[in-house]
Amino acid sequence: MSRSPFPPDYPGEYPKIVTSLPGPKASEVIGRDARIVSQNLTKDVPLVVSRARGMVVEDVDGNRFLDFAAGISTVSTGHCHPEVVKAVQEQAEKLIHICYTDFFYPIYIDLCEELAKIAPIKGNRRVFLTNSGSEAVETAVKLARVRTGRQKIVGFFGAFHGRTYGAMTLTASKPVQRKGYGPFVPEVLHTHYAYCYRCPVNRQPESCKVECLDLLTDSYFHHSVDPSEVAAVIVEPVQGEGGFIPPHRDFLPRLQDLCRKNGILLIADEVQCGMGRTGRMFALEHYGIDPDMIILAKGIASGMPLSAVIAREDVMKWNDGGHGSTFGGNPVSCASALATLRLLQGGLIENAGKVGSYLIGRLGGLQKKHAAMGDVRGLGLMVGIEVVDGRAGRRPAPQSRHKVIEKAFGLGLLTLPCGESTIRLSPPLIAREADVDKAVAILDAAFAAAG
Repeated sequence: MSRSPFPPDYPGEYPKIVTSLPGPKASEVIGRDARIVSQNLTKDVPLVVSRARGMVVEDVDGNRFLDFAAGISTVSTGHCHPEVVKAVQEQAEKLIHICYTDFFYPIYIDLCEELAKIAPIKGNRRVFLTNSGSEAVETAVKLARVRTGRQKIVGFFGAFHGRTYGAMTLTASKPVQRKGYGPFVPEVLHTHYAYCYRCPVNRQPESCKVECLDLLTDSYFHHSVDPSEVAAVIVEPVQGEGGFIPPHRDFLPRLQDLCRKNGILLIADEVQCGMGRTGRMFALEHYGIDPDMIILAKGIASGMPLSAVIAREDVMKWNDGGHGSTFGGNPVSCASALATLRLLQGGLIENAGKVGSYLIGRLGGLQKKHAAMGDVRGLGLMVGIEVVDGRAGRRPAPQSRHKVIEKAFGLGLLTLPCGESTIRLSPPLIAREADVDKAVAILDAAFAAAG
């Protein structure tokens, strides 16, 4: 009989707030930060973490929080899952680092074999391991250009692909992420995503024929860009930072058809939406597409630094020595990823789908009570609440969103913002219905307190 993928229950009450926030110890740490740490790393709430386990984060003053942020969707198996901790400890005793660019070690190949086996890409697949989502994006763009001999890359408004130069050029979520850093990598253009709540071509979802893609074909391809010069289109199957937006059901299939017709590679950026978060191992599986490359990071290793690019074998061909990574595929991170995959496939993906549906249902009920909850959307445990000015229809209300996040924090719930005015709910995939009930009760109180 296989073991349960769920860790032991947390041995205490949660959430539980025992001091003012921030507490005295947390305030001291925040003061130290202000004196020495680069101050571009602004925080939404004054949380100073001491330790975490399962669904619970404890701060330095002993306050316990229910975690519906998961390190920005990273600790997929919960904080410090015993199986992941054991895998990390055992690997650290044998080999911490040697660099796969120069030497072989089996656990790197073990992980690549597992990722290739599960990837929904037709034909033979190859894998390249890197350190972060940004680095994986850079890897995919380099590969697309060298394989096709083309230069142009198409991305989408609302997308977040990272903050290194190539990834930042593709990112089009918030101007602050790009302001002052130009010039950017050339030959990158953006078009509209299928954001149905705020449709860029003013259609209703039930009658939409994904005309937002016509903005690419009829504007760029008709007037200024020959599609034969486009190396790749990079797309998040569910937009993350842009607002936790599942696209119209026909958007990705039609985008794939457009790419196939013009010899353009299709890159699925699953950094945030992948690794079981949407109730499938890969979010793209909800839409039945067959990309040329898949990018993974965040939830792949339960918090250890690791990312991957999976590609069809005919695409994953480099100029010898043209690409490498000193730390990519670090042995300890690979061990964590293999343990994570076992837990995901052992029941946590199924749990994400089940509990995610329950969460969306509970929030739908709450939406009837609070006019500021303009939209509730998501797949699995990747759920967004778009906060609006209830007196003015769908007008985004970022300040109200921030108030709700602050009030929820004060009541012991950790959430994060995304998009212009969306609250993202992305708990570890071990979340149970009882955790959802606690979170929804806190959100109810937080929306009421925020007015």
